[in-house]
Amino acid sequence: MAATFKVGNVLIEIVKGDITRLRVDVIVNAANPYLKHGGGVAGAIVLKGGPEIQRESDAYVIRYGPVPVGGVAVTGAGKLRAKYIVHAVGPEYGTPDGDEKLYSAIANALKKADELGAKTVALPAISTGAYGYPYRRCAEIMVKVFKDLLDKLSNVEKVIVCLYRDEAYRVFLKVFREKLGGKR
Repeated sequence: MAATFKVGNVLIEIVKGDITRLRVDVIVNAANPYLKHGGGVAGAIVLKGGPEIQRESDAYVIRYGPVPVGGVAVTGAGKLRAKYIVHAVGPEYGTPDGDEKLYSAIANALKKADELGAKTVALPAISTGAYGYPYRRCAEIMVKVFKDLLDKLSNVEKVIVCLYRDEAYRVFLKVFREKLGGKR
């Protein structure tokens, strides 16, 4: 399952699947501040990408400290078919300024991918797992980031929003059709 949209010159593709299987320049990981990749998207990335991703994450935290909510960190992608992992720390649903922090996490991940020279970026539904964000709210915030930011990036040509669960795919597709127009 896939649907495509366009924001400026950037192609946006919504797919249902496993983000670790995608061949892209950057995979965005939904991370916690300490970059401990135990479950969800983060756990799958380390499981399939190899322990070097966790080792690099640990080294980052030792050197720079925890990643603030809304911030990002970069590691290599191990055995995955990507060049980099951008670890984006989203908020827990219901925390003060949560929507703004989720906006920042998504925007900062895309900006960092662009700085790294990425043409293709895979993005999960940040904060919708253990952090409890509703799919619809995450999708609405993601669309706002895309509208505000994508035409300002120099390198990114394609963003794949990769959703693992059927419900997430359905909700994101509905929101993207509402906010970005048409039945693409």
